[in-house]
Amino acid sequence: MAASMKPRLRDAALHRLLSVVCVTLCGVLLLIYVFGSNSTSTTIENIEDLEIGGVGSTYHHDLKARVRVNLPKQNELSRRLDELNGLPPKNLDLYPNLGKDRIVIVLYVHNRPQYLRVVVDSLSRVEGINETLLIVSHDGYFKDMHKIIDRIRFCQVKQIYAPYSPHLFPDSFPGVSPRDCKDKDDASEKHCEGNPDQYGNHRSPKIVSLKHHWWWMMNTVWDGLRETREHSGHILFIEEDHFIFPNAYRNLQILISLKPKKCPNCYAANLAPSDVNSRGEEWASLIAERMGNVGYAFNQTVWRKIKSKAREFCFFDDYNWDITMWATVYPSFGRPVYTLRGPRASAVHFGKCGLHQGQEEKKACIDSGMMNIRVDDPDKASNIESYWEVQVFEGQPGYKAGFKGWGGWGDDRDRHLCLSFATMYHSVETMPPL
Repeated sequence: MAASMKPRLRDAALHRLLSVVCVTLCGVLLLIYVFGSNSTSTTIENIEDLEIGGVGSTYHHDLKARVRVNLPKQNELSRRLDELNGLPPKNLDLYPNLGKDRIVIVLYVHNRPQYLRVVVDSLSRVEGINETLLIVSHDGYFKDMHKIIDRIRFCQVKQIYAPYSPHLFPDSFPGVSPRDCKDKDDASEKHCEGNPDQYGNHRSPKIVSLKHHWWWMMNTVWDGLRETREHSGHILFIEEDHFIFPNAYRNLQILISLKPKKCPNCYAANLAPSDVNSRGEEWASLIAERMGNVGYAFNQTVWRKIKSKAREFCFFDDYNWDITMWATVYPSFGRPVYTLRGPRASAVHFGKCGLHQGQEEKKACIDSGMMNIRVDDPDKASNIESYWEVQVFEGQPGYKAGFKGWGGWGDDRDRHLCLSFATMYHSVETMPPL
């Protein structure tokens, strides 16, 4: 009896093994079919659905190899985002050819979907938007933000994600580490980790993410992405709470063409006045003034000059990228840093909620994103004349050399991560001095 049972047991085991093998093979074939038939899509319901070494790795050559010296150890989510960063732009079938003298547009976003919807709608109405590439840089990964951008059909669009965003690391640096000092803790007494800023406050990951994201984005766009690292023209940078008027792209093209003759010492072109509350002077002249942070555009030459000041940028104790530039980077250039703009704004800043508001229930900043931004006839077509003279605004108020900063950026870990971003796309032999 026992002897007759053994063959039957062996047969049953063999049948179970064959069933498992068949199911596995079917699953593998299904995955191959899905990826093969939709290999260029970046549409994902959840970031966790992306397989490492799957669709993303096919296009990883689009992102320049990164030197990982001194970069934090990545978790699985961070690695997945790196894979997405290597994907080609979407809508290549709709817009196979870009304009020869295109101005690439980079929109950097955080987690304010109510604002992003307004900005995307405004961009869809911009004359000439279909001639260029829109790159959207995310501070980490937020599903609602990804979905809004994924629906864009009015131009080529590429989404990139900061893989070292503090938002991606819930229990380690650059996020919150268990041993981190908090608030005004004394590190020697609490036996905690971290360096306080000039006001005695320890780092807040949500606060430092602002400066980290901007610096990572700049280095990645100018030095890492295949689509832009050899771009010789200007790149326009806008944020998720910047409403863009229909004439913005055409006006910017005119400003950039006039800049060498009208203002050869201007570093950039701007879509809006440096005073974010101003819509312009309505004069029949161009304006040269201090660099604004709403709709600014510059080229590779200016980026190299900015990047050469990486140490000044990374060690200035202020968590705001723009104040850091005004108070320490621009003054180090040795002469005033002017930007050229028109007398009527082609972009405006809007919104009530700051980048770091609305993330905590008890301190929620409520803003539906609904607003009444008036678009008049002069805002619908280019309204800059090439014969206009330039009015130079000197001695404007604002942050200047000597300002010590608002703090929030005193931790050595943040400073050295910042420096690592400046060298991550360079070989050891060609790393610039810091």
